[in-house]
Amino acid sequence: MKGVRLTGHRLLEFVDADMPVAADGEVLIKMNRLSICGSDLRTYDRVHPEEMYPLGLGVPCHECLGEVVESRSDGLAVGDKVIVIPTKTGGLVEYVADAPDRCIKLPKGGDLSVWMMAQPVGTVMYAIQQIGSVLGKRIAILSQGPIGLAFTQLLAAAGAREVIVTDLLDYRLDVAKKIGATHTINPNKSDVIDSIREITNGEMVDIAIEACGRPETSHEVFQALRLQGTAVLFGMTHVDDVFPFDYHAMYLKIPKIIVTNSARAGANIKAITECVDLMDQGRLDLSYLVTHRLPFADVQLAYDTYSEKRDQSLKTVMQLD
Repeated sequence: MKGVRLTGHRLLEFVDADMPVAADGEVLIKMNRLSICGSDLRTYDRVHPEEMYPLGLGVPCHECLGEVVESRSDGLAVGDKVIVIPTKTGGLVEYVADAPDRCIKLPKGGDLSVWMMAQPVGTVMYAIQQIGSVLGKRIAILSQGPIGLAFTQLLAAAGAREVIVTDLLDYRLDVAKKIGATHTINPNKSDVIDSIREITNGEMVDIAIEACGRPETSHEVFQALRLQGTAVLFGMTHVDDVFPFDYHAMYLKIPKIIVTNSARAGANIKAITECVDLMDQGRLDLSYLVTHRLPFADVQLAYDTYSEKRDQSLKTVMQLD
């Protein structure tokens, strides 16, 4: 089968790889859709030591959707469409073999690229569940990439009083407005904290969410809070894992701090399943996230488009069928 490896800084190459074999209790899945996550850029955009290249087969990718073509398990049948979180390789491959408990079965019909969005948005749903009720709350969401936009959509629907969002790109702020943001701030044009202070009449927000893992937003998440507000740290660091931290700003607010990661908590399968259920009921439309569709053969273009935010991109989905 064909697979992809990262062979150098931002350099993806196709390789021939052994066809995986489904063991007892497993299923063989033919990939149909692959999507890029912001966390993949931690691997793609960084310059790794030369001896690390090439990275493992299929890396970096974990947002995967495919069809069961062989089943050695009672849990799934041939023909089932599933979101799969692969454990043996990265997702940039034509086939994976894995256990059914790493899969989320999808309803029949619908746009597979849109169903793929349940994977990232499920992780946001898990984070919001850790917060509790947001009814009537003032919320700031720092960054409006796909993850930040999902927070905006879900929190607005959950009854937040004000949903104040920030991003450096106006097109993302425009999307945020359409899905529920009450106020938008571009840090290139306005001071974030001064703007939040003005919007809230000096009261600041009840909940501030860091959704991109950047030093600037890691400071702002505490500066934006009211006294004893809740800071939610969702974003993964991008290029630098260690950077100066404004401890004083945090300490003065004596906040409740929630660090959330559904995969590390072992809750990602459940969270994605819950997202699929909401989509199946027609209560959650994620079609706006899919802005770019490319064939798997254009994997390099797909990653560059996502990394460089070309052509007003949000989510870039690769198609294998």
